[in-house]
Amino acid sequence: MMSLPRAVLLGGLFLASLVPSHAAQAQRRGQQPAFLPNVPYDGRQTFVRVKYQMPEFGGGGFRGGGRDIPWSHDYPRGERHFTKIVGELSSTRMRIDASNILTLDDPQLGKYPVAYMAEPGFWRPNDAEALGLRNYLAKGGFIIFDDFVGDHWINFESAMKKVLPNARLIEMDLKHPIFDSFYRIKTLDYEHPIYRGYKSVFYGVFEDNDPKKRLLAIANYNNDLSEYWEFSDTGMFPLDMSNEAYKLGVNYIIYALTR
Repeated sequence: MMSLPRAVLLGGLFLASLVPSHAAQAQRRGQQPAFLPNVPYDGRQTFVRVKYQMPEFGGGGFRGGGRDIPWSHDYPRGERHFTKIVGELSSTRMRIDASNILTLDDPQLGKYPVAYMAEPGFWRPNDAEALGLRNYLAKGGFIIFDDFVGDHWINFESAMKKVLPNARLIEMDLKHPIFDSFYRIKTLDYEHPIYRGYKSVFYGVFEDNDPKKRLLAIANYNNDLSEYWEFSDTGMFPLDMSNEAYKLGVNYIIYALTR
């Protein structure tokens, strides 16, 4: 475990530097923010959000015939807030002024050790995307699956079978080093921030299905860490729960970069 400060994550002075809350209000009204251009790789850790197609809705990535794009949930405020936290609290050279959006079959993905996917309950990878993620994980990449609940598990499990046919999704507990890589996580007893009553479960995909070997992916089932990140400056959620979401995210990054 790294001997780094275990401080309370948020404070009034820091919150003042986060993205203005009018962006959050716009997203609550269903307005999709403009997608910013990707930035070139410069050696710093950059937050990478995975974009995927949704063929059941015409391939455009929209849900319900409207402007709701599941893979973009909490963009860009979620990653902007989170990367500032990582940059402030650790020695990680984290890019805080920009983030990237990449598909799983984009060769650029291999430059970044950590990727994030929102709403994998709507993800149906084509052959190229499945191969891209398979190769990314085999070469040392780590992916975080976040923001899915209930029967969305069925689609997620099916998608992962296409990527890694022999892989098992194994329930994790506090004994795994990812929960002690920076902050010592004391409990995994969380609820989804929106769908109350759904108890969070953390699943891992391991090399050779062996929990003692490398963790390739973590799935925050019945949880939505980025929802907490996005609205952490608004008072929408209790401060302690926002802090826990940040702690988990920081641990994921530190684990992926130091394992």
